[in-house]
Amino acid sequence: MHPPPCGARDNGACGVSCRAWIQKFEKIILNPGAFKTGLEARRKMNRNLPWRSENDCPLMLAPMQGLTNRALRGLFGEWARPDIMFTEFIRVRPGSRQAISMVDRLEATNDGENIPLVVQLIGRDTAALVAAAEAARESGAIHLNLNLGCPFGRMNSGSAGGALLKDPRDLDRRLTLLRQCSAASLSVKVRSGYDDPEQIFSLLPLFENTGVDFIVLHPRTVVQKYKGAADHELTARVVAATALPVIANGDVTTGEEGLQVLAATGAAGLMIGRGAIRDPLIFQRLRGHAVALPSRDARAAELQYYIAELTERYQGIFQGDTQVLNKLKTVLNMLADDPGFGRQIRKMLRAGGVAEIAALAGKLSVYQ
Repeated sequence: MHPPPCGARDNGACGVSCRAWIQKFEKIILNPGAFKTGLEARRKMNRNLPWRSENDCPLMLAPMQGLTNRALRGLFGEWARPDIMFTEFIRVRPGSRQAISMVDRLEATNDGENIPLVVQLIGRDTAALVAAAEAARESGAIHLNLNLGCPFGRMNSGSAGGALLKDPRDLDRRLTLLRQCSAASLSVKVRSGYDDPEQIFSLLPLFENTGVDFIVLHPRTVVQKYKGAADHELTARVVAATALPVIANGDVTTGEEGLQVLAATGAAGLMIGRGAIRDPLIFQRLRGHAVALPSRDARAAELQYYIAELTERYQGIFQGDTQVLNKLKTVLNMLADDPGFGRQIRKMLRAGGVAEIAALAGKLSVYQ
């Protein structure tokens, strides 16, 4: 396998220099005073985070079902370098013979790269959640997260995820017991409310009093799903209303958007999901370690490396061409609107086998 494409450089040779772009962004788009205030707030808040980051604010890879498995996380850990990564959510069902499956135990194991791994749980039954948390800890997990945001959290035994906000009366007990199970930190990933975006403000005292260490806020309601825009004015209000570190999440698809959200909200950090799947080097672009706008040739090289590495890693944990093909297409579907290579990627989505995707990816650099 060839070494990863440029992304760890900031020499401008492959596109627009990220450092120059950030400086321009701060001067023209942002109010410099607000940017400085937000930066100072993040530094102050970061002292409360349960891990130390080398950066002013941690950049996190979001939990995404069907995507953030250990194969993809391994690649991101080596190449994209987020500060923190989350697992796919682990479904917790009462009455199961095992608290979590053997596959979930593997997913809960931090497989290296010195990047903290947060294990996300989704479920409704408190006893089952506690058993799952203990099983995850036995597998080496030290950071736990409870999903309070997924708008598709319907399970066989009832509602979970964001649906828990519809009736949060037992939430304090769940969080208190989960905090006792966590070897290091407990966090929540939460929507602004079930159907009322102001609900989050009534939840903040509950989070503070039950030992939650930080909040990941997606400022849409559960019933909104992904409609409309993430309301980061609300994120800023939440940051101002709590002493807990707030991680901003939602609608960050470019480095420019990430910088703007940080400056506008004073959030302790960023969580990036779909934007990171589309562009794994977004973390490096935010830090100024990769070009902000790669040239066409550089983008082709990034995509070729991304697809080839994922293929090899998926073949290591999934069985057969069909499983690997389906996993690759889950990622490629997120890339289908790539401004430079969307047409070619949509052609890959129609491929009948892994070898055909590899052949099409190999031709990206010659497409005009």
